[in-house]
Order: sequence, then structure tokens, then C-alpha cells
Amino acid sequence: MNDNKKIAYFSAEIGLSSDIPTYSGGLGVLAGDHIKASADNGLNMVAITLLYKEGYFKQEIDDQGLQKEFYPSFDYDKHFELIPKQVSIKLRGRNILINVYKYIYFGEKKHSIPIYFLDTNIAENHEDDQKITLRLYSGDSDHRVLQESILGIGGIRLLEELGHTNIHKYHMNEGHCSFLTLELLRKYNNDEQLVKEKCHFTTHTPVPAGHDQFQISNCQKILGDLLPSDLNLESLKNDNILHMTELGLNFSSSANGVSELHGNVAQKQFPNYNINFITNGVHHISWLGDDFKSLFDNKLSGWRQNPDLLSDLNTIEDTELTNAHQLQKEKLLKEINSNISNKFSSEILTIGFARRSAEYKRARLIFYDIDKLIDASNSQIQIVFSGKAHPNDLGGKEIIKDIYKTSKNLKNKISICFLENYNMRLGKLITSGVDVWLNTPLRPNEASGTSGMKAALNGIPNFSILDGWWAEACIDGSNGWSIGSPDYCNDKADSDSLYKRLKNEIIPLYYDNKKNWCQIMRSSINTSVDYTAHRMIQDYIKKYYK
Repeated sequence: MNDNKKIAYFSAEIGLSSDIPTYSGGLGVLAGDHIKASADNGLNMVAITLLYKEGYFKQEIDDQGLQKEFYPSFDYDKHFELIPKQVSIKLRGRNILINVYKYIYFGEKKHSIPIYFLDTNIAENHEDDQKITLRLYSGDSDHRVLQESILGIGGIRLLEELGHTNIHKYHMNEGHCSFLTLELLRKYNNDEQLVKEKCHFTTHTPVPAGHDQFQISNCQKILGDLLPSDLNLESLKNDNILHMTELGLNFSSSANGVSELHGNVAQKQFPNYNINFITNGVHHISWLGDDFKSLFDNKLSGWRQNPDLLSDLNTIEDTELTNAHQLQKEKLLKEINSNISNKFSSEILTIGFARRSAEYKRARLIFYDIDKLIDASNSQIQIVFSGKAHPNDLGGKEIIKDIYKTSKNLKNKISICFLENYNMRLGKLITSGVDVWLNTPLRPNEASGTSGMKAALNGIPNFSILDGWWAEACIDGSNGWSIGSPDYCNDKADSDSLYKRLKNEIIPLYYDNKKNWCQIMRSSINTSVDYTAHRMIQDYIKKYYK
């Protein structure tokens, strides 16, 4: 790629590691993997996000299964450098100063990408304005407008202040970043075509809650003159609503969903715009378990720089593969068994389900018919869950409570554990340590499903609804298993499919045919080669960054 073609990557959350809690889940972790793979590929990139000094939240589950949220400050000075630059923005009629912290990520070949974290928690600011960037995804809709203004408008001003004037493409990772288009319009004297040529937009979800919509009257009060009076958007014409995804799409020359299926869904969702797709990928170096890393270091020289080498495992014996997996499984079980009395066994088939607790992800589907589950499992499975519900998502919290209650009720039949405070550390531990990765979303709401890619990378077969990436990747019975039909979704039919395949295929194969099980592990790793962030970034370069 031409080194002069600098990419400015904007995201409301970026997940780099567990001890930097400036992310909530899949969107932020994907953003972190995007940056890491860009550094590995030597891209000329700069990234912009917000500094949430109290992060998302720390989750604790009480003895009734109720989620409790805590907001401890993290040691940002340990990770970031405060740079001697400030920018400002006028919101709600007040001038707000923005401090800037820098984090430098070094790729596998030592190429670096700077990430700038914007912070309004400054003594000179009004007390209310100091809290704008304090927490991720907190507050009411007005608070979100404030945060997204700091990110988009403040972020563009920061790039100008730092001398990043040669930006080839501004990449908006979801609608939270779309206010940057307003500042670009100002910068380029309302040349809409030029702004469009410089912008690319990625949408990550078909779920309405993932697309911010604000009353235009509230936006006008907050943004004042920063909001043009002549924006030509369908949502403004019809409902006096500023739809942030539509704003970003309207001023972008290109846009993508994050799997083939999601690209099609997004195109129907936003028919006035041309939306293609690039299927997400995961940063292979970050998400491989340590024992697999050691094995590949010994047997597959160069895999870190070129993950395509993982497609040929002929130099690795079955016993080496299964031994590495068993070591990773034992690390997970050590974590689990330190949290529960009904201990997990390393000899039992372990199923993992870990992701944000939301209704459409259907974490409880496996418990739809308890009697059928007990019959199918025949005391031969154990299940680990993990995931946070948004503090305002009462339905998501109820799911966690139900899982906790079910784990107690089934204590003498199936061992079930819910690991609290899901984060990147736990995510890696679970996706590298279980035996089967379960995913049961209500199709087509799972736009991508990167956790399944992480599991496959670690030789763990997916057992999933044909949604997101799995609709592309599944070779049924070869690299994993499908659940239900691609033509329709309902809880009864999908749960029946789950129980049937678990009882008749997965459990017998795991216990009675280790050689064929190992072949499925190999096929899973082979499949994962097409779903690395390395491949994803190459796709972005070819399609949108050129």
C-alpha cells in the first residue's frame, strides 16, 4: 500500500487488552484487532477514540444471579502518555477543552500505529462536561450526543492540530463516529462530494438498538452552529430524527457490513445506500492460546507473520494437537473450579457460550426443554457461560439470572458455571479452552460472530445457528455443526435440532472417535485462516483503502 495514503480510524470503543477497559464487547475488540492487524501489515494509520476513565463496568453476580455494576477507575497513566496538545469544541453553549492521551501499538514487524484517546475530565471544564467521557455507553441520549460530538468533531480537530493533514480515508466504525462528517464539511467548505470520497463506513449490526437515533431539536441545542441546517437525510424529513448510521452512510463513498449475510441484510435495511461486505476477522496472535502458540512456534515457522501457514498442519501429530488443547482446557477449568463448588472435570465435554447478554443471542435456548437436554447430554457435558448485560438492559440481566437459577436446579445432572466480569482475558481463556463453541442467535441478527472465529483458531469446532460468519464458513459435520434451518428460526425447532445433534453426533464423536474429533479440530483451524484480521485488512486495502 502507498505509504502516503494515511487512514484515520474512528471508533467509540477500542479493545487492546483487559487492563485497558475502554471497550464493552465485540465492536471494541474488533476495532482493536483491526488496528493490530493494520500494524502487522504496515499500514499508515492513526486511530481515534475516547478515554473512559471508569471504563465500561466491572460485573459481579450476587447469590441470586443479579448483575451488579461497579465503576473503578483504571490506571490510565500506566498505559498512556498525555501529550502537550489540547483541542476544544463548543457544546451546549460552553467551550469544552479536550485532553489527548497517546498509546502506540507496535505490530509484529515493529510498525507502529498511534491511538489517541480524547478526555474531557479536566478541571477547567464545567463539572457536567468533565463527566462526558467518564464512562462508555452511559447516560441518556443527550449524553450520547455529547460523547459522539467529542469523538467525531473533536477527533477531526485533533488530527488537524497534530498535523495529520494528508488523510486519504476516514474510516467510521459504526454510527457513533458520524459527526466527523460535519467537521469535514466545514473543513472542505461544504464540498459534499469531496467529503464522500474521503469517508468509508462500516455497520456492525442489524439490531435497531445498535443504531443511535437522536431528536434533531436536542442535537441543535447541543451542537448549535456545528449542525448544518440543510442536512438532507430521510430520517430528518420523515421523523425529525437524526439517524447516526444514515448520517455516516450519506457522507461516505463506500460502506460495508461485516459478513456476506449481514451485508445483504444491511442493504435491505438501508436501501438508499450501496452496502457491500467484508467479513470480520480476528487477530490470530492475540487470540491463540499460549500452548497452541508454542506448538506452532516449534512446528510452523513464520505463522505469526503469515497466518496462512496455519492451513497446513501436516507436520503436527494428532497427539501434539490434542495435548496442546488439553493444557488450554485445564487452564480454563482451573478458573472455573475456583468459582464453583460443583467442579468441572477435564475428561468431560465442555461447551462454551460467552458473549454480551442480549435477548437475540438466545443464551437460554439450550435450556428450552430441560428434560430433552438431560436426555441428550446423559451426564456427559458441562457448560460454561459468561457475558455482561448493558446496565439498562433488564432483559439481558434476566437472562443471566435465569442461567444462574438453572445451574442450581441442574446441579446434580449437568455442571454449569457462569463466569462473571467477561473481558478480553476471560474471552481468550474460554475460546481457547472449551471443546465446543455454542452460538444460538436469532438469525439474521448476529452480524458476524468473531468469538466463533477465535474458537476455530484454537481448534474448537463451532456448533451454531447459520448466522453471521458461520453461514459462510460451516462445512457441516466437517469443521463443526449447524443448528436449525437457514430458512427460519424458532426456539422449539432450533432447540430440537440442538439436542438431536448433541446426542447423536457430537457426544458420541467426542468420546468414541478421538481420531475423527481431531480431524474436525484440524478442519476448524484450517477454516480460521480465512477469518483472521490479517485477511480482513487485506480486503480493506483492496476494496476501500486503495
